[in-house]
Amino acid sequence: MSKLRVAVIGCGSIAKYRHLPEYKANNQVEVAAVCDIVAERAEEMAAMYDAKAYTDYKEVIALDDIDAVSVCLPNYLHAPVSIDALNAGKHVLCEKPMATSKEEAEAMIEAAKVNNKKLMIAHNQRFVSSHQTAKEIIGSGKLGKIYSFKATFGHPGPEAWSVDGAESWFFNKEQAFIGAMGDLGVHKSDLMRYLLGEFSEVGAFIETNAKQNTEVDDNAVCILRTESGIIGTLSASWAYVSGGDNSTIIYGEKGVLRLEADPEYSLVEEYRNGNVVNHKLDKIQTNEEGGQTNSHVIDHFIESIQENKEPLISGEEGLKSLQIILAALESQETKQIVSLRQEVPLG
Repeated sequence: MSKLRVAVIGCGSIAKYRHLPEYKANNQVEVAAVCDIVAERAEEMAAMYDAKAYTDYKEVIALDDIDAVSVCLPNYLHAPVSIDALNAGKHVLCEKPMATSKEEAEAMIEAAKVNNKKLMIAHNQRFVSSHQTAKEIIGSGKLGKIYSFKATFGHPGPEAWSVDGAESWFFNKEQAFIGAMGDLGVHKSDLMRYLLGEFSEVGAFIETNAKQNTEVDDNAVCILRTESGIIGTLSASWAYVSGGDNSTIIYGEKGVLRLEADPEYSLVEEYRNGNVVNHKLDKIQTNEEGGQTNSHVIDHFIESIQENKEPLISGEEGLKSLQIILAALESQETKQIVSLRQEVPLG
């Protein structure tokens, strides 16, 4: 089978530290083109990956020999660039959050369908070993009925991660649309759907109280209820100044699961009868030095193209996870609990 030729659009940190190294590590892929409106960035990445540099994404998606693209751009560009790429006949891996509205996300899904191309959203939490093991444990019935959960994703903020530091688009409301909730919270909404099923109601308190000179949220706490009646909290923050927290705790009838909550064990099972099972698994991916280098997102995307199968995080899945975040914003604005029951489109 010939190698897939891919292009990466946007050469910021997510491309530099995730997409490009993971494409290079996949022997089914050739990185053929990179694109960034800052020519120096594109040229630097092109030199590293023996690719051609571009500054206009429309030139890239017009290339006949490009099979797939990664869209690694500010949030407000995710939908328009993904749709253009799909309409140009390319498979698309889009960074999260997939779009800034339900309508944009639906237009992306439609473009993928019309053009018979794969659309995958780059949620990596489903691929984490502890999360996959937890899903198996929950599915096995070992915990009995699930009662509640606590999901947290917080760190000091994107200043140290983004190539533009404190001047990053992450803090620009027009470009980012949403802050910590879109950057971190949407990862956890996707994970909790994966572990516990669909959600029916969302309430939220969302604040901008930690960062200066920004209008996007930097602290959020959501209360969620699943369709089966499990209730819990989801917290997203850019204000955990002494480090990060990417933990999830599941409370069940017969025991408790602690995911990424222990410095040594990625998953801890604690049972009512006193039994404790500690799992040493692959560490969750972090932005710190020495963090996990392969998120498995790229490999899954390539596999879904080659085997012509639906990606685990399809456009439809990305939309459902986004809608939880959109409902949280609506709850903050209206001071009401928001129902998701009518929001998720059929098919």
